[in-house]
Amino acid sequence: MESGKWKVYLILHSTFYIEFGRNFMRRVVITGMGAITPIGNDVKSFWSSLQQGKNGIDNITQFDVTNYKACLAGQVKDFNAQDYMDKKEVRRTDRFCQFAIAASIQAIKNSGINTEKIDLNRAGVIIGSGIGGINTLCNEHTKLIEKGPDRVSPFLIPMMISNMAAGAVSIITGFKGINSCSVTACAAGSHSIGEAFHLIKTGYIDYCITGGAEAPISPISIAGFSNMTALSTATNKDEASLPFDVRRKGFVIGEGAGILLLETLDSALQRGATIIAEICGFGATGDAYHITSPDPEGNGAARAMQNAIEEAGIKPNQIAYINAHGTGTLLNDKYETIAIKTTFQQHAYKLAVSSTKSMTGHLLGAAGAIEAVICALVVKDDIIPPTINLLQQDSECDLDCVPNTVRKLKVDYAISNSLGFGGHNASILIGKYK
Repeated sequence: MESGKWKVYLILHSTFYIEFGRNFMRRVVITGMGAITPIGNDVKSFWSSLQQGKNGIDNITQFDVTNYKACLAGQVKDFNAQDYMDKKEVRRTDRFCQFAIAASIQAIKNSGINTEKIDLNRAGVIIGSGIGGINTLCNEHTKLIEKGPDRVSPFLIPMMISNMAAGAVSIITGFKGINSCSVTACAAGSHSIGEAFHLIKTGYIDYCITGGAEAPISPISIAGFSNMTALSTATNKDEASLPFDVRRKGFVIGEGAGILLLETLDSALQRGATIIAEICGFGATGDAYHITSPDPEGNGAARAMQNAIEEAGIKPNQIAYINAHGTGTLLNDKYETIAIKTTFQQHAYKLAVSSTKSMTGHLLGAAGAIEAVICALVVKDDIIPPTINLLQQDSECDLDCVPNTVRKLKVDYAISNSLGFGGHNASILIGKYK
């Protein structure tokens, strides 16, 4: 065959196989969710608080902040780890791991899945964390300095390492498929969900417990973030986490976990599961720009959204809502706005774009996970949570940021954005199940 004919033959066949593969990829749905947050320790109370515009920011009580520049955080309240694990295991797990276990147990229960009736070898666990057991590390380092090396806990390492949330959940549930952890700063939860989505979609596994967990409210975290001028130093909780507001001066750190149970649509239908929403697309990119600042052109974030939309096979104007990364830092909010405009052009002004970090604070590696929970609820209930305390919107953040009041709006598709230090960008596209 002549070389020119071979080229045409290969192009046609390559196109066929790409389209064939795309058409036969499996649909991935959300059938269970769990949440431990500063405004609710289960999905129902979390969703209710979001609709009420409840502010979860308050004075830090976990340690004395007298000499610290930042004194506010989004702390989880009234959480008892022994509701989910025995006392012995509580002592041997860091707070971030306890949050992950609790939210995972909630998600399993919420899904109604019988783990004795599924192939556990095809059920995975992927739970991200930005900094893992930093509280344990701080506490044990203090023991080292004050009491010597023999007093350091033998459980320091397994309590500290970021992958232990996924490991512990795998042990508890018996899920024996892929067991992994994304550690991509503030995009860790979203990257974990995106990886789980792709592994189920392409047939590597059938089920996955996925999301993110974080418990970063520790002396060294607050000092470190404060000294790099990333944290708000406000003392009034209603003037602290201010996404898109001209008064914003930094983010407020938060803690918690968000977990999704993902499975194939066929599996969900076969067992008669209640389908909450569908994961339709995922985009992940790198800025290749700076260790902490987003790309001023918003290029990386824009490409992440574009990739998610392309994978979903929909048009940009079908997106009705974006849960923005919206941290309340001067650069993030401005550059994310630019990215949204780049992606959606004139449709950007027809989108509802809110930052729920105004209520929860920034949960770092768990942020994208609880915000995926939010987007699933948005498309399920057609309710958009507001950006609270938005009183003086920045002219450079001139999108519809849903100020202060919950909104009813039909939402077929929503995007959750996560942008992490190091230039990690992730966008999850969630659709109404049809």
